Amino acid sequence: MNTVSHEIVLGVTGGIAAYKAAGLCSSLVKAGFEVQVIMTENATRFVTPLTFRTLSRRPVVTGLWEIPQWQPEHVAAADSAELFAVVPATANFLAKFAGGIADDALTTFAATFHGPTIVAPAMNPKMWSHPACRANVEVLKSRGVEFVGPAEGHVACGADGIGRLADPAEIFAAIVSRFR
Repeated sequence: MNTVSHEIVLGVTGGIAAYKAAGLCSSLVKAGFEVQVIMTENATRFVTPLTFRTLSRRPVVTGLWEIPQWQPEHVAAADSAELFAVVPATANFLAKFAGGIADDALTTFAATFHGPTIVAPAMNPKMWSHPACRANVEVLKSRGVEFVGPAEGHVACGADGIGRLADPAEIFAAIVSRFR
């Protein structure tokens, strides 16, 4: 990758795999990316915004009504971002994204951004295989959204199957490959 900085929006949703997004954020910053983090309220229950603020060196957007400047940060970011990545992407986020629901900062950004998008799903295997989730995935793929994972393995709730977050190194590689 060259020395030119690239702007990425990293969406973090409320699943136990949210802690792995912190390491991904750190890796992206170390690689020279500018990372704007937008977290759902549920994500803040797993990892604090302070963690991402420290790693990204930028304020973290956690709500629609916490606007530090005249233009809402999540909308302003849509004008400068070159890539949108959601890690982890819960079944709830996938449903909202597929349905065009914009009821929080992350889904509002998703509805505003029209560039390359990568999502890394993470959820219980039964949720991943549910017909509604599969339909949402197909809708998003038809719109050009790239999926990394999910992987097969043991998930936090104790189940085994497809639903585990892809390895963060694989997600990192998918993001970096967009800029080569």
